[in-house]
This record gives sequence, C-alpha cells and structure tokens, in this order.
Amino acid sequence: MIHVCFSIHDATGNYSKFLGTAILSLLDNLNPPSRSITVHILHDNTLTADNRDKFSYIAGCYNQRVKFYNLSERCPDKIAEINNLFPKATNERFNSAMFYRLFIPKLLPDEKKAIYLDADIIVNLDITELWQTDLGNHPLAVVLEVTNEIIPAERSKMVAEGFVKGENYFNSGVLLMNLEVLREEEENINAGIKFRSKHPEWWLYDQEVLNYCFETRTFALPLKFNNMIKERRKQGNFFVGEEIYHYAGDKLGLGIDMSDPFNRLWWSYFIKTPWFGVDTVSNIIKTFEELDIARENSIWKISSDTAGKVRAFVVDEENADRLEKHFSVRDEEEIFIIDPEVEESFSELIDSMDAAKDKKIFFIGIPDFAPKLKRNGFIGGKDFIDVSDFYSPAWMIRANSYNLIATL
Repeated sequence: MIHVCFSIHDATGNYSKFLGTAILSLLDNLNPPSRSITVHILHDNTLTADNRDKFSYIAGCYNQRVKFYNLSERCPDKIAEINNLFPKATNERFNSAMFYRLFIPKLLPDEKKAIYLDADIIVNLDITELWQTDLGNHPLAVVLEVTNEIIPAERSKMVAEGFVKGENYFNSGVLLMNLEVLREEEENINAGIKFRSKHPEWWLYDQEVLNYCFETRTFALPLKFNNMIKERRKQGNFFVGEEIYHYAGDKLGLGIDMSDPFNRLWWSYFIKTPWFGVDTVSNIIKTFEELDIARENSIWKISSDTAGKVRAFVVDEENADRLEKHFSVRDEEEIFIIDPEVEESFSELIDSMDAAKDKKIFFIGIPDFAPKLKRNGFIGGKDFIDVSDFYSPAWMIRANSYNLIATL
C-alpha cells in the first residue's frame, strides 16, 4: 500500500480544485491502475462538505481510498501554538496548513513511510518509482534547490544568513518521509519550529523548519521528482515528460496561454475533475468579458494621458520587436532597451526620464517595473504608463489569469 499525504487550508473554498487536480493526476498515472494507494488529506475546519465529497468521488473513480484528518479537532492546541508563533502565516498561500506535514509521523502511527506532496503539483508519472526509493536511515528524501538550478542564497534568507549551506537546501513540496525515524525526532522538530519563529523576516516557514532540522541528513532525489515550472520557463525548457511538476510561486505559475505545455498539462487533468463543469465555462466567459472591458477602458485612458506628449518606450531586449509592432512605434520615437536585472541599466533610464519630464511619457513594457519608478518619484499616467498587461498571454503576460483560475 502506497501512502500519499496532502494538506489544505481553504478559507475561500476555491483552493480545493488545485488539490483535486493534483490527486487526480496522481491516481491517473498509477501503473497498473489496480495498485493500492491511500490518499491522506490533512485539513482544518475550512474544508467544505462539498469539496470533501469531490475528493472522495475522485478516489472512488480509481477504486482507491481517501482518508481525512481534521487537525482543528485532532490537535487544536498545536494549531493554536503555531498560529501564535507565526501570526503572519494567515493568508491563502501562507497559513498553518504548511505545518501539517510535520504531524504526519503521528497521524500515521503504523506506517513506515509516506509521501508528502503540495497541492500545486501535477504528478505526471507513476508515483511507485518514488515510493520504492530506499531511504536507509535518512529521515527525508528530497530534491535539492540546486538541482532545479536555483541559487538558494537568492531565494532563502536562511541560506543567505549562513544558517544552512546552499548546496544542502531543499524544497519541501515533495517529501519521501521515513516515519520511523521522524517519530524519534519530535523534540528536534519542535526546536526547529521555535527557532524559525524567532526569524519573522524569513518567509518559507515549514521549509525552513525542515532544512534547519535535517540539512545534512537528507537523501537527494533526482530532478524528475520535483521539477519547478518557474525555473523551466526561465530556461526556455518546455519539454514535458514523466515527472512531478511543481507550479510553486506567484499565482501558482498558471496562465491561460494554451501554447504553454505546462499550462496545457495542468488543464488536461483539471478538466477531468468534478470542479470542471458548466459553471467553470460560465466563469471563463465572464472573466474574459471583464478583461475586454478593462482593456477598452485602459486604452481610452492611455489616449487621454498621452495627449500632447511625445511617446517613448521601455522594454527588455527579448520583447522589443513585439512592443514596436504592437504600438506602431515611429522612427522618431525612442525605445529604451534595458535589462531589468542590471542596476546600471535602470539608473540610465532614470536619468533619461528625469531629463524628459513633462515632455515625454514613457510606455513601460516590463512587468513589475512600475513600482520601482514610483519609488523614484515618477507618477503613473503623467510620467509613465505601465503597458505590460496589454500584451497577449504568449508574451508571458498574466492578463489577470489568476483571477480567472481562482473563479473556476
């Protein structure tokens, strides 16, 4: 029997569809399909009866078991302690459910091992391969961040401040857990929780607890067991194979660009879940109607803001041609091609904008660049216009895609 655990806090009722999609992908790839698996869902009082029934329905479709553990009822004191220690962990992405994975050794007292998976994951392989990994005496088998070509010191303050070495730092979204060893580590884990609570400026919570406790004691897994979508996109690697794909990061890394193979992969499983139906299609149509209205209003506002001013454009090198075509840039109009990661490039732009104040208005075609300009004293609608959201999803523009997905 394979044991796979998930945790969820779902204050809005909209997050369960991600977990349901992850569970369906897990069960859909079992080979043979008759292999026995139990899905353990660790939750709190935010899980609705309807969403619980949908989880059970998915498991039933594959003749598998799902078990529910309401931690609000099973260990309220422990939950209250965690909420007290981590008052900032209260929103939909960061909440006490992150710590539920630490309770698995006690919740499954008769099992020797278990797999833990985050909800923002697609299991595009037979999980048996991970399950059969020999843990030896290691408490955890993990995928190191460097395996995903991530520089841990840039991602984690814990690493940057020297508490954990970068080459040892791991992601906690996929864990093969040695429950026999971990049951002997309760005191160590409690110490890790208290240590982490003394660093409120850090932001990865459970991941930092586990790294603090087990930095040098983990078994390193290959990339295929926790392949980070965000990094694959950065590298231009869109190959989809038999791997576990982790949609971690801002807005779950999802979008509506169906030319993106990773978006297609997630949607291919989501449409098989009971969360996809007539209401889903209606919400998609409604959201696109709202997007059209918003874009039309934005275009009229741009026309008003730019009246009587010379246009200039700011974009990165990769998308310069696309911006030039989109806005029909004339020969006499300037295009500033900059690298948003290079401070010198940004400083040169600031100098140019200062010199052109009240004469030019700058169209900013780089996402998340506008706040930096505001911090330097420039005014949106007067000195610059953020046009990055007007581009098609194929230009990596969010187009409020999370708003769409959240309403499904």
